[in-house]
Amino acid sequence: MSAGQPLSRGPAATIGGAGCDPVEAREFLQMFYAENRSAESSFPERWEKVQAEILASGAYELTGPELTFGARVAWRHSVRCVGRLRWQGLVVRDARQLSVAAEVHEQLVEHIEEATNGGRIRSMITVFPADTEAGPLVRIWNEQAIRYAGWADGEGGVLGDPRYLGFTRLVEGLGWRPAQRGRFEPLPLVIETATEDPQLFTLPRESILEVPISHPEFEWFADLGLRWHALPLITAMRMRVGGMNFPVAFNGFYLQDEIASRNLSDADRYDQVPVVARGMGLDTSSARTLWRDRSVIELNRAVLHSFDAAGVTIADHHAEAANFMRFVEREESAGRCPHADWSWINPVPVPAQVPTFHRYYDPTEVNPNFYLDPDAAKRAAGQPVDGLRHRHRRRRWQRRITRATADFR
Repeated sequence: MSAGQPLSRGPAATIGGAGCDPVEAREFLQMFYAENRSAESSFPERWEKVQAEILASGAYELTGPELTFGARVAWRHSVRCVGRLRWQGLVVRDARQLSVAAEVHEQLVEHIEEATNGGRIRSMITVFPADTEAGPLVRIWNEQAIRYAGWADGEGGVLGDPRYLGFTRLVEGLGWRPAQRGRFEPLPLVIETATEDPQLFTLPRESILEVPISHPEFEWFADLGLRWHALPLITAMRMRVGGMNFPVAFNGFYLQDEIASRNLSDADRYDQVPVVARGMGLDTSSARTLWRDRSVIELNRAVLHSFDAAGVTIADHHAEAANFMRFVEREESAGRCPHADWSWINPVPVPAQVPTFHRYYDPTEVNPNFYLDPDAAKRAAGQPVDGLRHRHRRRRWQRRITRATADFR
């Protein structure tokens, strides 16, 4: 999505590590003061205080301006995101004081409503408490805050989104009972903290803006009953800033081909390409008729048309590619390397028709940055992972054992 899916696997050493990396902390603060000449204090003064905090507790607290700068630069560095021209306008919400699941849920609902903004989507991030030596304090199980459930229909098919068959079974095992089963039934949030077992929270339906999908020419297209949510709020990644990891909820706005070419088209998702081809009366006897390509293009047209008709922000790949080249120019003018993963910043439909296709980029990932939570894929598939309470208890016992045996070494 445009500024909406900057996920990276990232170096394993940067995720789930204990405490704070003082080298990264120093480098980040040097960057902050180099790019913020009007900062109230100086780097030497601030670094002296941060060193003392790290020595005393193994971590330190970012100031509000440091957190805002770090979150924006994490977006600026995100190699898989084509929408980074807007990095300086990211709205940063500080929720680092929260440690109770109900409060996290409340913040997520507020984020959804503020970022949706009646359809005029605002790029926004909510930052939760930093991971400690024992692990995360807050974990949101969902890949995205808004996603649709999937159920096996008993005939080899799926009602809803096949990607979330496992997650749907998981939340039903936790007690979720939807009012109805439908193709586009929003999943509940699952939120876990270091002191609470996983809890279910239903998102208010009125907080979720959805767009029904129709086509500018084909009247029958609306009868397919397709729709998609307006806000791509990612909750399955961690933000690495100043040597620390933070759980976050982050959104930009959709690029049309994410919805049309992937979510609605992939064979293991909603698989609408054959359906649209039949509606268009295309010859599907051979791939050489390019029926799949024509069908996907019309799905892209339908999504753009529908979001525009509904007054909901959405980007198209031509405009975003041009914007990305402006981002590259600005970064190079500032003396910075515009890191990018070529395979991710080029769109699915007609990639050679956009300017991002015709050059290569340095794919090196530097911090601050966003990284995929290593347990996220397991949770999305409905697979169990160690609970936070268990992890914190285990770490506490490990520290006790270490202290108890220290005198015998």
